[in-house]
Amino acid sequence: MIIRSAEFEISAVRPNQWPEGGLPEFAFIGRSNVGKSTLLNRLLGRKNLARTSGQPGKTRQINFFAINKLFRFVDLPGYGYAAVSKTQRAQFAEMIDKYLTEREPLVRIVQLVDIRHEPSKDDISVHEGLRGLDVPLMVIATKMDKISKSKVDSHVKVIRKALQTDVQIYPVSAENRVGLDVIWERFENDMAPYLPAVDEQS
Repeated sequence: MIIRSAEFEISAVRPNQWPEGGLPEFAFIGRSNVGKSTLLNRLLGRKNLARTSGQPGKTRQINFFAINKLFRFVDLPGYGYAAVSKTQRAQFAEMIDKYLTEREPLVRIVQLVDIRHEPSKDDISVHEGLRGLDVPLMVIATKMDKISKSKVDSHVKVIRKALQTDVQIYPVSAENRVGLDVIWERFENDMAPYLPAVDEQS
């Protein structure tokens, strides 16, 4: 996929703020420190389109990005928000749930987990909930560069066992841009029914 344009559209907290137009959307969700913003920037070949921060949990709204004017990436607030109140956590959960269950253009949910660690209770709970939705789901195991190549497969097996899932798990390194091409292939396949001319745009 050649990225000709990648633009921030809006930060939304309510459905009436969601962008219109019906472009296919890919929603990214994961723990606050899983490297979600870094992955988005690397996928799009941009440095700071999705804001990264040394303070996890800075994304507290749903951020929409228009890509090539053909589809959207949607950055959902991270879960496991240690630095926010129970009330705020409940608000985040409600906002995310409403988007995931009501957003018609949503074509795939991408859950991020840290390949270095066994999935947390939050990871497992969120994954179980996501599998109950009528939306295709994939798991990206981030920070592959932090472990040796020989251990990648065994770490993926640990993640699969903990999540008790048959969902495809993709190990990637955003820092080294390893595994990103496979992600794009998956996304392009997802978009094909919605964008018949996507191959001409890529």
